[in-house]
Amino acid sequence: MSRRARSSSEKFHHLDAEEKKAITHHVENVVTPYGISPEDAEFLANFPEERRKKIDWRLIPFLAFLYLVAYIDRANIGNAKIEGMTEDLNMQDTDYNIAVSIFFIPYILCELPSNAILVRFKKPSHYIGTLTVAWGIVMTCTGVVQGYGGLVATRFMLGVAEAGFFPGAVFLVSRWYLPGECQFRISLFYTSSAMAGAFSGLLAFAIAKMDGIGGVAGWRWIFILEGIASVLTGVACFFLLIDSPLLSGKWLEPDDIRYLELRQLAHNGDTLAIRDKEHTRKWQILRSVLTDWKIYTMSIVFIGNSAPNYGLKFSMPSIIEGMGFTSSTAQLLTIPPYCVGAISSVTSGFLSDRMKWRMPFIVFPLSFVVIAYAVLFAKAADIENNIPTCYFALCLACAGLYPITPGTSTWNANNLAGPTKRAQGVAFMIAMGNVGGIIGSYMFLDSEAPKYPTGWGLSLGLAVLAIVSALSMEFTFKRINANRNKVSVDEVHARYSEDDLQEFGDRSPLFRYTL
Repeated sequence: MSRRARSSSEKFHHLDAEEKKAITHHVENVVTPYGISPEDAEFLANFPEERRKKIDWRLIPFLAFLYLVAYIDRANIGNAKIEGMTEDLNMQDTDYNIAVSIFFIPYILCELPSNAILVRFKKPSHYIGTLTVAWGIVMTCTGVVQGYGGLVATRFMLGVAEAGFFPGAVFLVSRWYLPGECQFRISLFYTSSAMAGAFSGLLAFAIAKMDGIGGVAGWRWIFILEGIASVLTGVACFFLLIDSPLLSGKWLEPDDIRYLELRQLAHNGDTLAIRDKEHTRKWQILRSVLTDWKIYTMSIVFIGNSAPNYGLKFSMPSIIEGMGFTSSTAQLLTIPPYCVGAISSVTSGFLSDRMKWRMPFIVFPLSFVVIAYAVLFAKAADIENNIPTCYFALCLACAGLYPITPGTSTWNANNLAGPTKRAQGVAFMIAMGNVGGIIGSYMFLDSEAPKYPTGWGLSLGLAVLAIVSALSMEFTFKRINANRNKVSVDEVHARYSEDDLQEFGDRSPLFRYTL
């Protein structure tokens, strides 16, 4: 901890209980050993509410647009499939499933190393911008490659390029907002993944009309034009994506920067000083990430969403086409379910932050998933005679799937102490959870259409497992917090130094898990 942070902490901890209560009444989430001076607390308490919203307008919309672009590039292979890609490339049996799943191998392996690199960047915008340009180039190449082997190779490289974006974006949000504010913001930009499904169908419907222009097939134009758009977006990152309060003097007032820095200091301590100190024990922190039970438990919840989600996203155009619609109509009919998912995600994130409670807004949406897939498992065999029921179930499934990733990402980030462990832990959980992408790639097999018993049945089972895992985590967190509450702050400080408590991280007796 820096000299300034330690001095402020000492001032704070020497006040009596009533003074501490009065000072921290307006300072949200002061639950760590890092205190602030009475003057700084008064400044935080009286900071104008309307000035706090300035960050939302600069950070969240651009992250949302970036994620929209990323998800369109990841999932547009499903749109290309029903526009003639499989026939043109002579794809047989499970060739499509292999091409989809190959993306996730580097995507999973590169997420943790990518965030370990990102945390050392002074300007994350440069790193994320480079990644975006890279996946845009790869996407454009997908539209011009010849043969099935070329498709598989570009899908692999797309996984490498996209791996660092989502965990990096979650980490970036955690640098600007306190734990109780993160899920709504993450939901806002993650919602673009649902909107990506809607826009992907709409764009594919329009772009496919270019079939034959320049002697290029319509499905190839989908990859080429969307890849060029990604390259331009990546260039824009260097100029539009904000990095940190200290580097935002061109658009933030000095008091705005002071406010943002102080509130992080009150909750997390001197982050830069902690990060520099943590660098000397980075392998110890990595080991604590790899052996942390709660990250693995949260990964199970994540898989309970990611496998059904990716399986549905890569197959929805084909599922709807199987209802008897033309490919063009099927592209358009993918839009409403994703819009429902977007609304559900934002609403769930808002209510979760408002109530400061994560578990219900993971378990309740997963319950929707269970109901939706149970209906589809029972009715999909005769889908042409059950179109309203099955289409409603698709909408209900999206309503349940899209709140889960923001919820699990936020809950995990809230319960990891220290910038290095938070960055690595978020990336590791997302990497583990994205194993569901590989599972989802093989769940909906063309040979099982239109019933898809493997897809609906496995999705149903994974959602139930995720519910059990989330409830178990809530119970365990409550029990640990209750045990830690039995020891007073004064007793803890008498037993441990500030440096010891900082090194303990989320194992500190003063750390309280977010429920």
